[in-house]
Amino acid sequence: MAPRIVLLHATPVAMAPIQAAFDERWPEAETVNLLDDGLSLDRAKEPGEISEGMIDRFVRFGRYGHDMGADGILITCSAFGPAIDRLSETVPVPVLKPNEAMFRAAIAQGQRIGMLATFGPSIGTMTDEFEEFVGQSGRPATLRTILVDDAMARLRAGDAETHNRLIAARAPELSECDAIMLAHFSTSRAAEAVRATIDVPVLTAPHAAVDRIRALIETAERA
Repeated sequence: MAPRIVLLHATPVAMAPIQAAFDERWPEAETVNLLDDGLSLDRAKEPGEISEGMIDRFVRFGRYGHDMGADGILITCSAFGPAIDRLSETVPVPVLKPNEAMFRAAIAQGQRIGMLATFGPSIGTMTDEFEEFVGQSGRPATLRTILVDDAMARLRAGDAETHNRLIAARAPELSECDAIMLAHFSTSRAAEAVRATIDVPVLTAPHAAVDRIRALIETAERA
């Protein structure tokens, strides 16, 4: 029986990239999409640390996903790190943060890591997660992040071409890095445009996340 992976989305622009990654890397999995785009709208209104109320709301969202019979839960929005940690403590199935696998691939490339982001409230939580991951890995690495203003708004308006162009235009500022991460699932669609402007490995979250959640599920099945 195919494993059921519940995808938790806080914005609709993350849905197509992760579904494409599953189609390419793990088509046998049964994916179920849950969207609450109010999460990203309300998270943008509290750009600092995530509030306890938002954490509770996110955990209830995730528990609903688990109640649907999830064998694993994959979150596609990078602005909810502490809430994801809380969710993982409350459900008995693997819960994967959106960027954990990408971080793993990035530090394998070197110590100087760049990141192109389009959603400001996610930068703090992603930076904290990156530093925590680096500390656990025992491999020194530094992170430099550039926020690409207006790209997300263009994408939400249906203008993916301008979204990609705006992100690619900032990539040369990270030319001294050993690898560049595209911060969000939604920014992965800009990968080709970014690679055309810079000779640095460009990493995206969706494919790495699919590979990681598959490994977690298969390990749990063997246990």
